[in-house]
Amino acid sequence: MEILPLGHASFKLRGKFATVVTDPYDEKEMGIKYPKHIEADILTISHNHFDHNAKGLIGGSPFVVEGAGEYEIKGVSVIGVGSFHDDKNGEERGKNTMYRIEIDGIRLLHLGDLGHVLSSAQVDVVDGVDVLFIPVGGVYTIDAEKAAQVISDIEPRIVIPMHYGTDTYNKSLAPVSVFLKQMGKESVTPGAKLTISRDKLPAEMQVVVLE
Repeated sequence: MEILPLGHASFKLRGKFATVVTDPYDEKEMGIKYPKHIEADILTISHNHFDHNAKGLIGGSPFVVEGAGEYEIKGVSVIGVGSFHDDKNGEERGKNTMYRIEIDGIRLLHLGDLGHVLSSAQVDVVDGVDVLFIPVGGVYTIDAEKAAQVISDIEPRIVIPMHYGTDTYNKSLAPVSVFLKQMGKESVTPGAKLTISRDKLPAEMQVVVLE
């Protein structure tokens, strides 16, 4: 399967028989363009904020998943797990849904705008993650230090950071370099996409930056 970055917390997961898109953002509010002509069979929305819920930008009449529950679409398993956008049980920024997605035998977990470390019960529900998409920029989500703790709890094979500051947008958030330093991975070079298969997953955890 192929993982393509679309910006912020949005990715395109292209499998053999189905395509999943996560958290498309409002380009006017974000100040950056969303890639054109993106289509999907399945669209996941972690929460109803403008930088994660621009459903109208995705073509192909996708099945939209919004919230906790178990779904099976075109051979793709999607499990939504409830969480919060802050560390005060949602009192500041509301609820957030994490999605455990299995496609082509690869188990992926997109954390959306997670605002807290996970409980042991939540870790048990998402057990066996191969690829983890995790926010690292702080301010509105967990920061680099808490992200490292979540990664330690989940033990994925591949970590893909998201929701961080760049020179062109989200400047109030920490840049990805802060997270890479926290993880001891300062030498990681950003790539344009990631192609993976079940039989070629790394034996040791890798951090992959997609831009």
